[in-house]
Amino acid sequence: MKQNPSPPRLTLRGISKQYPGCLANDDIHLDIAPAEIHALLGENGAGKSTLMKVIYGLVKPDYGELLWDGLPIEVKDPAHARKLGIGMVFQHFSLFETLTVTENIALALGDDAGELGPLAEKIRSVSEKYGMAINPDREIHTLSVGERQRVEIVRCLVQNIKLLILDEPTSVLTPQEVDTLFVTLRQLAHEGCSILFISHKLNEVKALCHKATVLRAGKVSGECIPAEEDTTSMAKLMVGDDTPISTTYPKKLGSTPLLKISDLNLTSDDPFGVHLKQINLTVNAGEIVGIAGVAGNGQEELLASLSGEQRCQNDTIHFADTPVGKLSPDQRRQWGLAFVPEERLGRGAVPEMSLTENALLTGFLSGLVSKGMVAWHKAEAFADEIIAQYKVKTPGRHAQADSLSGGNLQKFIIGREIMQNPRILIAAHPTWGVDIGAATAIHKALIKLRDQGAAILVVSEDIDELFLISDRIGAICDGALSPIKPTPESSIQELGRMMAGDFNSPTCEQGATP
Repeated sequence: MKQNPSPPRLTLRGISKQYPGCLANDDIHLDIAPAEIHALLGENGAGKSTLMKVIYGLVKPDYGELLWDGLPIEVKDPAHARKLGIGMVFQHFSLFETLTVTENIALALGDDAGELGPLAEKIRSVSEKYGMAINPDREIHTLSVGERQRVEIVRCLVQNIKLLILDEPTSVLTPQEVDTLFVTLRQLAHEGCSILFISHKLNEVKALCHKATVLRAGKVSGECIPAEEDTTSMAKLMVGDDTPISTTYPKKLGSTPLLKISDLNLTSDDPFGVHLKQINLTVNAGEIVGIAGVAGNGQEELLASLSGEQRCQNDTIHFADTPVGKLSPDQRRQWGLAFVPEERLGRGAVPEMSLTENALLTGFLSGLVSKGMVAWHKAEAFADEIIAQYKVKTPGRHAQADSLSGGNLQKFIIGREIMQNPRILIAAHPTWGVDIGAATAIHKALIKLRDQGAAILVVSEDIDELFLISDRIGAICDGALSPIKPTPESSIQELGRMMAGDFNSPTCEQGATP
């Protein structure tokens, strides 16, 4: 007699969620089988985050139902989700720096944590079993970003997990750490755990996932088996056929230095910060230099020294032949610097201010202010031009910054800086958490600015992005900078080693121009 097949681990039927002015999820149907690694793809604003919050009990759907192992269920809150066997690792970690691994996991588990001693032993044994060994007694501030992610995943694994949700899990990892994570995920799936994998990195989706569901504008727009697709065809499912997707850009090497850093040593003001050590770097007119690195290895300190937020010795940083180490941020902008910070909201834009006001924040040097008075009609025209040229999806220039999706706000910030025609552009994580359509638009804008003769420094944790747009490439680790090499002469494996601190290279000296 033929046996009935096992029901899906999780079934979503007709899930809909309405927010004021936005239908975030619109009649979504989804099945995730036991032992299946299932990708969820989509542009920023496609509805992925809302759907994850529905599954994890953070948001109540307006319509539709969830089935868990074939039975209808209402997930009341995250604690209830964890009791069912659902764990979620968010893109941005929620860990207390001065507490130990065990104490952080105990806080997350609440009453289910039990005594700290037995919990620590369980953390140790579970982490070793899945190839993610972590010392339960270490304080979080002593861990690398990759190790912190292990803590978040192990927190889920100690709960006898049945469904693990991962939101952009590889965005902060070296290639070697990604390989280790994938080994762990495949082992979990082999043991019967279902995994919902959210990522914009389509090559990783193709390598790891059994199935993929694509969301667009809150609806399911398609499904595929990633192993049978290429990254371009999956991208088209996400953004449609009307959005061009570029996969290569020509490489160029400049010859006229516009940004030069010489023997920069800088002590961080942050007790958990990283000191910069003998940084040497030249960025020429008409080229993009990419700096890779796992977060927390000196990127923030390097960016602060270049933007003027932290001053340094006068002769360590030059714009062309001008020493700028002691200049303020606005003085550096007057020289021709533009800067895209790593945080969109709070540093790149003020959440509660309109797009016109946010355009004025750094555009005040572009004729928007005269004799201390704001020329509001010019500021509004500038905001309108950014919105139009960079195809920012927004109701208009009066919309608040925090009303935009991450990708659209990033396009606005990038556009605001580029449209001031800078001589030097420093961009931190320019496409962090941005969908492939918005990322393509941002990359094309950077390449166009490069071709106009600007010197561009891009600091990113996305290695694929750096290899795509950079003319020369290197890595920062523990406050030290690796050799900078022409991108065609490097490899992902070599860059991964440099991100881990292995700077051995016979081809060029640190930061040197080839």
